[in-house]
This record gives sequence, C-alpha cells and structure tokens, in this order.
Amino acid sequence: MDTLRKIKNPWIIYETEVPHGRFCDPACGVSPAEKLSSKHLQLLRKAFTCTNAGRHETRPEIMSGGNSGGNEEQGINSEKFCEVIRSVMGPDTVDTWVERFFNEVDICCSGQVNWQQLCSYLLLEYTERERASIPRAALLDTQPQVRHCSQNKREPTVRVLAISRPPPLRYISVSKGGQVTVWNSSLHILKSIGLVGDPTEEVTNRRRFRGWTTDAVYMGNVQKVAVATDCRDLHFVDVSAASVFEDVQLFGFRSVPTALCYWHDVQHPEQPSLLLLGDEKGGVHLMRFLNPSGGLFKRPSRRGRGPQRIFFPDLCDHSDMVSYHHIANVHQEPINRVMFEPRTQVIMTSSESDNNSVVFMNVTLKQGPYVWKIKQGAKCFDYNESLQLMVTGGCDRAVRLWTRFVTSSPVATLRGHRATVLDVAIYEPVEQIFSYSRDAELRVWDIFSHQCLKTVRLQLPCLQPGRIPEHGNFPFLFPGPSLPQQQTHLIVACKDYFSLLRLSDTRRGGDKRLKDEGRETESGPALSCAVYNSSLRQVVSGHVNSSVCVWDVETGRRGLHISNAHGEEELTCMTLDSSHRRLITGARNGTIKVWNLLNGLNLHKLEPVTESEVTGLTCLHGNQLLAVGWSQRIAQYSISATKDLYVKADLSWKSCSVHKSDILAVCQCSALGVIATASHDGEVIIWRLETQGAVLHLRRPTQRRVLPPVDCLLFLQQRASRRTMRNRGVLVSSQAGCLCFWSVTGQTHTYGVFCALEQPAERVLCLTSDQPKNKILVCGDTTGLLQIWDISNYGLEIENQEVCECPPLLQCWRAHRGAVVSVEVLDVADRLFILTASVDGAAGLWTVDGDQVGSFGQEVMWNIFQPATYKR
Repeated sequence: MDTLRKIKNPWIIYETEVPHGRFCDPACGVSPAEKLSSKHLQLLRKAFTCTNAGRHETRPEIMSGGNSGGNEEQGINSEKFCEVIRSVMGPDTVDTWVERFFNEVDICCSGQVNWQQLCSYLLLEYTERERASIPRAALLDTQPQVRHCSQNKREPTVRVLAISRPPPLRYISVSKGGQVTVWNSSLHILKSIGLVGDPTEEVTNRRRFRGWTTDAVYMGNVQKVAVATDCRDLHFVDVSAASVFEDVQLFGFRSVPTALCYWHDVQHPEQPSLLLLGDEKGGVHLMRFLNPSGGLFKRPSRRGRGPQRIFFPDLCDHSDMVSYHHIANVHQEPINRVMFEPRTQVIMTSSESDNNSVVFMNVTLKQGPYVWKIKQGAKCFDYNESLQLMVTGGCDRAVRLWTRFVTSSPVATLRGHRATVLDVAIYEPVEQIFSYSRDAELRVWDIFSHQCLKTVRLQLPCLQPGRIPEHGNFPFLFPGPSLPQQQTHLIVACKDYFSLLRLSDTRRGGDKRLKDEGRETESGPALSCAVYNSSLRQVVSGHVNSSVCVWDVETGRRGLHISNAHGEEELTCMTLDSSHRRLITGARNGTIKVWNLLNGLNLHKLEPVTESEVTGLTCLHGNQLLAVGWSQRIAQYSISATKDLYVKADLSWKSCSVHKSDILAVCQCSALGVIATASHDGEVIIWRLETQGAVLHLRRPTQRRVLPPVDCLLFLQQRASRRTMRNRGVLVSSQAGCLCFWSVTGQTHTYGVFCALEQPAERVLCLTSDQPKNKILVCGDTTGLLQIWDISNYGLEIENQEVCECPPLLQCWRAHRGAVVSVEVLDVADRLFILTASVDGAAGLWTVDGDQVGSFGQEVMWNIFQPATYKR
C-alpha cells in the first residue's frame, strides 16, 4: 500500500462494492500486488502518459510538457496494455498473466483501462491483502444463546462442567450456594439438587448446606463431580444415573480447598487417577485413587441415610483405595488455578502473589520449579503443551504470553481490558486467545500478531449500568477433547446467567504460516443455481446463503468467493452477460446485481420491479438483460456501457397481465428472435423480441383442470438455426416430469411428450443439451437422478397423443443425495462433460458415461486432461 502513496498522481475510487471474502486465486499467475514494485509503478505511469500523448500530439499542453492529467483519462485497449506492461516488466512477461491483469483492472468491462482505473484496482488489491493478513476471530457472528439458572437463587455460578460420556451431552453448573444443576445440550434444566450440610446443624430433619463453594471438577472415569467448599470439605456427587445424588463427603481439611484439577487415563480408565487440590494457604494436595473402578473410598459395612462421611484425618483407613500427599507453601497466597500435565508429570498452579505468581513443579519434586513473578500476581492462567505457551491474566488488566522455559519476561503483553481479567483460555485449533474481564467484556487475540481480533460486551439481563456484575471463580467452559462431536462453543457464566457463543474450529484468513483458511469441503450450503463460463473455463455456483463461488473447471480449485452477495436474502438465479466477464445474480427479495467475474466487484445494482422473487434471467444481444419472477412481468435493463451503479428498470415489454401466475422460467432463442416464459399455472408464452409482445400461448392438453407448473425451458439452438428443422420441436419444457417438445413457428405445435421420471410424485427441475449438435438431452430431477436421452431423431414428427414413446435412454445415475437444481453440458478439451448442482450443497462434474470427475471443492484436485485423476 505504501507503493501507491509514492505516486504523485491521485487515484479515483469508482463507486463499486467490494464483497466480503473476495479472494483471487494465484494459480493463474502472481498477483499484480506482489509483482509490481514502486519502480514498476513509476515506469507504468510514464508509459501511460507517453501512450496517450502519442494520440494527442497536437495538443499544446503535451508539446509544452504541461500537466498530463487530462490525457490519463484516455483509456488503452488490451493490446496496448500488453505493450506497456512488457516495456516495463520485460518481454518474458507471461501473456495469460497480462490478460488477467487487464481484465481485473477493467472493472466496467469496457475493453479499455486508464491510469486512474489502474490505481483504483491496485489500491483495492493492497487494501484487501492488508485486511486478509489479519486473521478473523474464531467467535462467530451469531446470536449468543442465553440461559438463566433460577435454581441459583441469584447467586453466581462458580463452575460449569461438560459431560459427554456416556452420551448424550450434558452440562452441570455449581452455584456459590451449593446448588448442583444438570442441563441438557440445549441448556434446559433436567435436575437440580443442593449439597448436603453438616449433620450437627440438622434442622427439622433437613441438613442444609450453609457454606460457599469454591470450585468443582468432573471425574470422568467414575462419573462423579467433586465440589470444594469453604467449610473445608469436599463433596462427591454421583452423576452417572438419571437420579443425581451426593455420594461421599470428605470433611475436616486443615485448610480451605480453593482450586481443583482431576486427571485420569482416557485410554485406560481403570488405571489410578489423580485429584489435585490447591488451598487457601498456598499448598497443593495430591489424592491418588488407586482403584477408581472399585470405588474412591472404602464402603462402610452399614450405611445410614445420606452421603457417606469421611473425616479427613481418618483417610489413612482407606490407604488401599487412596493415597494422599501434601506439598506445602507452594505460594504465599491462596491458589486460584491448578492444572496438570501428564506427559511431563508437572503440576501448574497460580496465585495473586507477586513473588510466585505461577509455579510449574514436578510431582516428584526432584527438579527445581519454574517460578513466574508478575506484579499483582495472576488471577488466572492457561497452558498449551503443543504451543509451549502460557497465558496469564490478573488485576492489572493485562493479558501476558509466556514461553514454557522463560520466566524473566513475557513474549507479549496484550492490553485493552478495563477491568480485572477473570479468565483466559488458549484456543489451539485457530491459535487464538480468549480473555474475559470483570466488566463482562470478552476479547479474542491472535497469538502471533498479538492483535485484538474482536471485542464482545455480553448482553445479559443481570448487567446494570455502572455496576460490576458478580462472577464465580471460573467463568469459562471452553471446548476440549472431551467434546469431540459437538459444535465448538464457549460458555461464559456471569452471576446466575449463561451465555453460549459459537466458535469456528478452522482458521479463517490470516497468516498462512499458521494454517490454511480452511480446506474446502465437497458439500456446503445448499446450491440454488450454477452456470458454466466457456470463455474463462470457470464454473460459477450460487448458494442459498447468498454466496457465489467461482471454480476452475480444469482442476476444481476455487478462484473467487463472494459472500453476502444479496445480504441475507437467498440467491435464486444467475446468468452471464454477452462477454462472459460479468455475472448477473437475482435474489428472493427481487434484487438483481451485476458482478465482475475477475475481481468480484459489484458493478451495478438493478432496480427491482417488486420485492418478490426473481426466478429467471437471460441476457440478449447488446447486453440487454431480461428478468422475470413472481412479479408476473418482464423487466428489461441496459447494462451495455453504463457507468452508473444503479440501473433503472425498463417496463416497455407488453407483459402486464399476460401471465396470470408467477413466472418460473425464461429462455431465449436468438436464431428465431423470440424468448419463452413459463408460469406456475402451466402456461408457456412465446414473445417476439422485435415487438416485445406475446405471439403464442402453449398449454399441454390434459384432462385435469389445474395444470402443474412448468419448471424449466430449453431451446434447441441447433434445430432453430436450420431452416429445415426450425418448424419442428425446438422448445422443450418440463412439467411435473413430463418433457414436452414444442414448435413455435409451425401450424402444429405439439411434437412429442414423454415422462422422464421413475417416481410419479417427483419433478424434473433442469434441462440442458449439447447445443452445437442437439443430439442429447440431459435432465435432473428432485430425487438427485441424472438422465441422458438420445434426441437426435426425437421431436421431428407431429404427435397428437398425450404421452408418446420415450427416446432412447443412454445413461442414468444417481448424481446427488438431494434435488438437482442446475445441469449443463460442457465442451472442454474436445470432450463433453456434465455439470450438476444440488440442494445437498455439492456441485459435481461428470463424464457423459456417468463417471464422476469430482466435486468442486474436494481436497484432491483433478486434471481434466488426465482421466486417471478423476474420482470415478
């Protein structure tokens, strides 16, 4: 971007839209933003000036060496542009690279570019690359799911736990007052119990818990939850069955346990497990359960009502079940976090002590501990072994990044929070950090760039202006290996409310040193349409989530992506202009847009006729666009040479009240000078382009009063262009699975009807043919079935029967799991291929013999010239 700032001449930014997610594939050559240096741009400016000066030698300002700003407005064509680029960058410059460069700069598709357009293009390119260099936050822009825990009785939630084994997924929340609540995966309450109190304080046969909880941990191999309290006891709650109950109380600790951690071997759950407790005096307690499958403690011979109570000094009586060890004075302040690294047998603890804020020590104590000293201590920390990274947060409102073996100074200090940082977490899949402060502010940081990618202020009913909400000691429930099949999410607890936020588990954008943007999958959002661009050998797919993808047909690689093309409205149809360099898209809300296929710029917004769905688009000679839909009218737009962003609709077509129902399809035939439209009531109307009026109405003869809708139309262009065949069946329509061949110029119009369905309740949604020859007809139906018919001799004789014999069926196969919405015959490398798009989210490429070349976006690319690379 600094390169452009060195150019003296100002640039003009044209009134266009840059869609979010614009991405040009470098497979076609190195991007101009990477290849053009500052020196190249200076030479280009001079070359543009000299080129235009040669056309205006008689102008006095050129002869006198005056300002050439006026000349720079004069554009140059592609041949001249190629000469200029070669003169600057050398004769070895690849032709395909120069051609693509010219096409991307020519955003208006006028065939000429000037200096201002070049500067505008480069500015947008540099800006986009600068934006794309910053990764996007893993926190998705979806509405958080908020739940209120009324069982907490307005007390804050201390800890939220997740239980995924055995399925289904459940959550358990523990309130400060000792209320244990079980939730299902949708965060609806299943059961709630209160901790049992001291039997010596029993009142009216109720042993009410009268303390505060400090932490809780899930013990996965024994399916219990251990809850620590300030009454110096530990409660073990059994959550294995539908009836949750308190099983054991271990009371009489010498100090209050303040933080818990539990580890067991997931592969061998019967092996000894370890429970770690940090206490208020800075010590660490280690309880190793020797036979967890047989129980945590010895069972009494006679057990009374309520949980089993074990006095802590009597723990030696259970030595064959549990071993105990205490490490004193690890910290000078109460321990607020405990973690355990099983591979290295390292215990990690933190406190708010200045002298020993975070301590990493070996269980055996044979090695010296690593001690981090942080001013005002650490309120929280998290550690990731694969990244060898530790993150701390505390009262000084800073988030610090530390390496594993360097305790003297942090790698980075991230500032931005305005209150005490209560919790931090490392999200390894995207290499980002989440931090949460006392004022209910959540921040997402990038580990490598140290930038704050996103800041979210939680909107919860318990938050009041000017007041700091009350939190438990552990606000986060972050995704981990215990939730492998669940959608990645983060739960934040604030007072007695939960907020569930959805996360992305793949890195989106950003530095390629880390991870790719995310491998494209074979299926994604449902497709609504697809077209083939024969000039650029590209496939363009349109999705119901209003995104557009451009794919290289030779490899299946994605080259351009436009997200939110029509906002949140479903994209319904698309077509190409006459030059095949612009894409026109229509949406469910009636909006129509024109895009540059080479750089993804929105060139025009077309005036909608109504706010109803656009169902069909076709581009006539001279780039006159026709649009049809639920408005029941034909709207015309001139997109030939206009530079206006907004293009008004021309309603000169005599289409008002002609169609009595919604128009579902449109198709043109330039050889006959007509277009055909079909509606929901089963009527097909032929319009003459010269007069813009209806000349013929076609309906299937049937015994039923109500005709099924016509889903698609297809003109057989080769037949229409031959004098001997243009009076025969040149138009094919699909009506409830019946394919009708029509003549639009002869005296008799019915030239054949046959049913192309295996199941009568289904419909044929799309038709195509090999247009240079019209030997085959390809159709796709709502079951995902693809059929290829031999029509070389079909529809040439008048047929008066309601249903005739079918033409020969050449091939038939199940192409998709869902309905096929688009199908097209492609002629690539002197071979015929078939493009399909389906509501199952996949766009596929097939040979005419039924072999699958592949699905666009699959992991392994194909080479269309090498059949050995096909998926088959």
